[in-house]
Amino acid sequence: MQQESTSGVVVQPVDKSKTNKIIKVAVILGVVTALEFLVAFTIPHDFAALRIIIFVGMTIVKAFYIVAEFMHLAHEAKMLIWSILIPLVFVVWLIAALLIQGGAIFSVLYP
Repeated sequence: MQQESTSGVVVQPVDKSKTNKIIKVAVILGVVTALEFLVAFTIPHDFAALRIIIFVGMTIVKAFYIVAEFMHLAHEAKMLIWSILIPLVFVVWLIAALLIQGGAIFSVLYP
């Protein structure tokens, strides 16, 4: 007796290039995370500013790979990428300015 398939689903072979790209991004994220742990446990607390700069840099690298590959932004049109990046730069600038100038209120209130 022969069975007929009526589902219409066709199983396709696994695309090795997509699998390799996911593995590559996962390995990069894992290496960056391992480096973050290495920095956290090896650089003494006396170099707090250096540690913060390194952590921010590594976080930006991880965010780039997550946004580019898993959110598929690397495969979009360049104008869409710029429409996301330019406002992000201004938001980061605003946060930095507020953090840097935030202590100035105390010099005004308590001279």
